[in-house]
Amino acid sequence: MDAEQLVRAAIVVTAALLTAIVAGWLFRFAVRRLGRRRRYQRFLEQLSRTCRWPFRAVLVVVALVIALPFTALTGAAREMVHHGLIIALIGASAWLTVRVLFVLEDAAFRRLPMDVADNRRMRRARTRIGMLRRLTAVTVTVLAIASILMTFAPLRTLGASLLASAGLAGVVAALAAHATLAHIFAGLQLAFTDELHIDDVVVVEGEWGRIEELRLTYVVVRLWDERRLVLPTTYFTTTPFQHWTRNESRVLGAAVLHLDHRMPVDALRAEAEKVVAASVHWDRRDWVLQVVDTTETTMVVRVLASAIDAQHAYDLRCEIREKLIAFVREHHPEGLPQTRVLLSPPSADGQ
Repeated sequence: MDAEQLVRAAIVVTAALLTAIVAGWLFRFAVRRLGRRRRYQRFLEQLSRTCRWPFRAVLVVVALVIALPFTALTGAAREMVHHGLIIALIGASAWLTVRVLFVLEDAAFRRLPMDVADNRRMRRARTRIGMLRRLTAVTVTVLAIASILMTFAPLRTLGASLLASAGLAGVVAALAAHATLAHIFAGLQLAFTDELHIDDVVVVEGEWGRIEELRLTYVVVRLWDERRLVLPTTYFTTTPFQHWTRNESRVLGAAVLHLDHRMPVDALRAEAEKVVAASVHWDRRDWVLQVVDTTETTMVVRVLASAIDAQHAYDLRCEIREKLIAFVREHHPEGLPQTRVLLSPPSADGQ
């Protein structure tokens, strides 16, 4: 390639890049104009911010592909450059698609607020949308990689030969990917059969917590003390666990007290009614105080009270327990658990 051809190629490439820059600027200007409408403002701003770089990459690659015929490149050099641009276009398009999926997910989440009294429908929708986004992103990535590989003629031939001998290869691949596929299918089952949602309250491995992340292959449970318990999705399809919010967020909290048999239950019930009624954690629906069991030294008193969700139920249980113990200690100390010892009188022989 002589100097004239190099100059021509440089001019064409520069013009293509400038065209891509101008197109990107015009697109951003149009997005800002549309963003003045309050209805679409936040979505378009996030779309512009999140997809800025992958969109620019797509524009640049498209401009170079269009400008390639006008350069002085010919023969093998042109084919090589064209092949590289096609690979870059596939990668940039996949990058842009995945970013758009993230923006759509966030836009859907904004329409599904979690800070409502009964958010079960929102949690279910968020779980399915998040799972679909991850599954689609994985599919787009795999298709992009497959498309890039198919641009190489030797790999197309290799693919045909592999398909011809797919029997043994399929068996080996199935055995190798059995565990991973099991986790993926378990994740899809959890998301689309209403078995588990984001922010559900569960008890697993003896620990109380909320579902923080629900991925294709694993689940993250945020425990009550801010630790994270990471479990494979197959755990929830093969192991029994407690699900406190499967049908609704509302749960019953139970506060259990062990008191002496001399404790007047009517006075305790009246005080419990005052405590529950004054609590901000009670949902004003159900409560009851009952003596549910007795032992040799105490009677077991249980107070049940409803709350809008598990967190409020836990706080309500603690509040009831604390205030009833204080009431018993101050007004009925005879109701506190006691240990009685019977001393027999001495026998006639003094022993």
